[in-house]
Order: sequence, then structure tokens, then C-alpha cells
Amino acid sequence: MAITLVNPSGLPEIDAYRQVSVATGSKLAFIAGQVAWGADGVTVGDGDLAAQVEQCYLNIGTALAGVGASFDDVAKLTVYVVDWTPDKMAMLMEGVTRAAAKLGAAPVPPATLLGVAALDVPEHLVEIEATAVID
Repeated sequence: MAITLVNPSGLPEIDAYRQVSVATGSKLAFIAGQVAWGADGVTVGDGDLAAQVEQCYLNIGTALAGVGASFDDVAKLTVYVVDWTPDKMAMLMEGVTRAAAKLGAAPVPPATLLGVAALDVPEHLVEIEATAVID
């Protein structure tokens, strides 16, 4: 495995992700920001943040599998949420939990969450991009 996830002593332990990832592989995969489109290009979970987060993670899983990787290879995630407020965290985590159950993985690499005004189309509430290191 090319990625080791760590919570160094002296930093808070966050259930949703680890603070640091250490990469030892040499092949990088940069996954474009994934939105809540199904394979047919139709938005999944219109108006439902948890459903859209779940679909974003599933799309990342599909992209990773397409290059011979999995969430075990992800070094960093960046999450963009429209009109972010802290009260949306429960819905975001619900989507992550549902995706993790379907993927059979706990997607917990370091992550950055950014609130944004809008995304590519008005129906999209979240976009998630990933960087993976593959042996």
C-alpha cells in the first residue's frame, strides 16, 4: 500500500479523517472533482446533500477502480459544499458513511472542506476531488 494515514501526537483526532498521509508510491492519480451525476449524467439526490455526497464518493471509487486503485490509495480529498454552514456536517457525514458502507472502505485521508457560492449546475450541492498514490 502506498499510503499510510496518521494522526500525529499533538494534533486533534478527527473521526472523519486522519491529519496526515504519507505516500511511498511513485504513480499519482488526480481525480477531477466529482459531482452527484450518475453514469447517465443525471443528477442523483436533487436537493439532498447526504445523497449527493454519497454519489460523489461512489464516483471517486469508480474513477479509482478505473486506474487500478481504491480509497486505500487516496492521499488527500478536497470537498466543496455550496452555502456551507456547520449545521450541514451531519448530512455530509451521513453521505460519507453510506458511501463507505457501499465501498467497503473508510474513506478517511486528510481532507479540506471549503464552502463555495455555487458549482457547475444549480442542482449540485457538493463536489469532491481526490489525489491518490498508486504503487
